[in-house]
This record gives sequence, C-alpha cells and structure tokens, in this order.
Amino acid sequence: MKIKICGMKYPVNIQAVSKLKPDYLGFIFYEMSPRHCTGNIPEIPNTIKKVGVFVNADLETIQQKIQQYKFNAVQLHGKESATMCQALKDTSIEVIKVFSVDAHFDFQSIINYENVCDYYLFDTKGQQHGGNGFTFDWDILKNYHSDKPYFLSGGIGINELDTLKAFLKTDVGQKCYAIDVNSKFEIDAGLKDVERCRELIDKLGDG
Repeated sequence: MKIKICGMKYPVNIQAVSKLKPDYLGFIFYEMSPRHCTGNIPEIPNTIKKVGVFVNADLETIQQKIQQYKFNAVQLHGKESATMCQALKDTSIEVIKVFSVDAHFDFQSIINYENVCDYYLFDTKGQQHGGNGFTFDWDILKNYHSDKPYFLSGGIGINELDTLKAFLKTDVGQKCYAIDVNSKFEIDAGLKDVERCRELIDKLGDG
C-alpha cells in the first residue's frame, strides 16, 4: 500500500517526514488553504514522489510550478477539465484527479477522465477542498466499477487503520493504490506529527 502525506509546508518538518520514506509528499498551491505552500521545498530523497496540489489553477500556472519544484505528479482538486488533464498527461507527469464523494455521488460523472489521468483520488465532500478531517462511507465505493486504481483520502487517522485494513481486503478495496493522509497527522495546519506519521507507516507496513 502506497502512502501519501499531504499538506507539507515547513522545510524542517518536510525533511523530518521525508526520512520516514513515504511514497508521496503533497504540497498545496491554493491560497485559501491554511497549508498553502509559500516557501522553498528542501531537497528530499528522489524515491519520494513530489506532488503539486492545485485547485482550479490555470494550465500555465501548474506547468510553471512543475518546472520550479520538479514535481513528479500533480493532484487536481477542483473542476479541472478532462482536456486539462490530458494536456498535463501529455507532458509525462503523473496526473491524479480528485473527486469529492458523498452518499449521492454519481460515478458515471467521472467517465470522461478515464483515459486522461493515472489515478483518481476519492475524498470526503466538505466545505473545504480537502483537509476536512472526516471520512466518507467507503461502502459508497461499491458503486465504483472502473479498474483504474485510486487514492483513498478524507479523515484517515490512526484510529481508522483497522477499519481501513478490512476495507482493503474487499473487491473494491483491492483497487486502492494509495492512502492519502493530512489533517489527522498534524500538530498544526501544515506541520506534521512525525511520530504519528511513523506509526502510520509502521502499521500499514504490517499489512
């Protein structure tokens, strides 16, 4: 199971978390977020994929940030079109398209993105674009019939890991490529609790 730790903000904290060797670290470029990345991103091991997270940014801005920070992937958290996803995918960057899920989510609405992104990310639908701090009902994903692997996000913390492990054994859970964590592993917005992150990686590593 791949692990993405998102909402990184502070250089010293970024380096400390990177020593745990998560698979992905996410950096948010959305001014309304308290985790908005405004400073330098320090050097981290090249085994960790750096992800730029954007919300309704224009293509030029995203491409400029990719070049500036040498991102390996982009995560699109707004109403980005399939055309934009294709334009980014054509540059050989990994594209993760986010969909906010609740009990009424229509999985037919994502069909146009099937061939233009590498992964979907399913997050809890809330007032914010991520970082809402609570999970959605994963049973909803039984309505997900695509074979495209996805990231699972939304309020996942240490207390959810036993439930998560059980979910990952289900048919739809086996399509889960990675889990994405954020607010439940923080001391403050953008400042991750390194020991809690270590516990996450250790416990998921146990299978």
